[in-house]
Amino acid sequence: MRHLLFLLLITTLVCIGGCAPGAGDHEIMVAFYNCENLFDTLDDPAKEDEDFTPQGKYNYTQRIYEQKLRNIATVIQSMGPEGPAIIGLAEVENSTVLNDLTRQPELQRAGYKFAWFDGPDPRGINVALLYNTQYFSVISSEPLHVDLSAFGGKSVTRDVLHVFGILSGDTIDLLVNHWPSRRGGEDASDDKRAAAAGVDKEAIATIQKIRPAAKIILMGDLNDNPTDNSIAAILGAKAEPGEVAETGLYNPWTRIYKSGAGTEAYRGSWNLFDQVIISGSLLTNKNHKLHYEKAAIYRPGFITDHYKGHDGEPHRSFAGTHWINGFSDHFPVILYLSNSNGN
Repeated sequence: MRHLLFLLLITTLVCIGGCAPGAGDHEIMVAFYNCENLFDTLDDPAKEDEDFTPQGKYNYTQRIYEQKLRNIATVIQSMGPEGPAIIGLAEVENSTVLNDLTRQPELQRAGYKFAWFDGPDPRGINVALLYNTQYFSVISSEPLHVDLSAFGGKSVTRDVLHVFGILSGDTIDLLVNHWPSRRGGEDASDDKRAAAAGVDKEAIATIQKIRPAAKIILMGDLNDNPTDNSIAAILGAKAEPGEVAETGLYNPWTRIYKSGAGTEAYRGSWNLFDQVIISGSLLTNKNHKLHYEKAAIYRPGFITDHYKGHDGEPHRSFAGTHWINGFSDHFPVILYLSNSNGN
């Protein structure tokens, strides 16, 4: 973190007056997608990934893996002619999977690169960031560890991925998350998600100590809804733009969640676990560059289930352990930004 603080300070001085890449007025898509178990087919002895091998309970063959890659790539490409400028991903196993994903024909035109670190999750699933180099360049990246040792049992979870870079001419910090699940019940696991939220809160405070007007985007599968304690209280993310200070956080998903919409269904009830939360500096647009426009759940018909009992839910990859050529058990979410250079 000390190294990053130094780098943030130096980069701030370098980028005064504007940075490349990206110029002109245009809309920028920032997306997040939980890919639902995007594994390769190999058994990593250091990870609990045996289920997703040809001999595992999902009979996860090379054919299924290749189709899964195509399906995820199709979803990303369908979001727009060039796809999102940046997209956070959850439940991706390793760099092999990310390399294979970015090489899919649907994504080759965008020329995506990725930021990723191998984290401590026992199953081997991680978060990552794909980015179109036409719009985004990475200055630095690091994993931020979430310490769960105080809670007993499995004391590890996914790291938070912090990427600092230049998005369409404006510096930005990205925090990509996959918080601890609700396994064992919401109340029993609440403290673990609170710990993850605390890591994000500390990272944001560190960034803003150096650059109070820093533009920050926190995204991920938070395994909590916008009104839950970890998001509304610990992060302090507010639902009304007028209540958000420049160093505060705005959560556009609160209104969407209260309308009854969600990204993931559990026993017939909707959750909106997948969110993209922004700092107040993306609302004020004082430097005439990146600013917030709108947010939406991305749910085209082809990734939506139409089977009895699951109509309208995400069309997931497996029914039980049987491959059904689906996509994910989560819908993606998209945040739209505008880039205004003041011309």
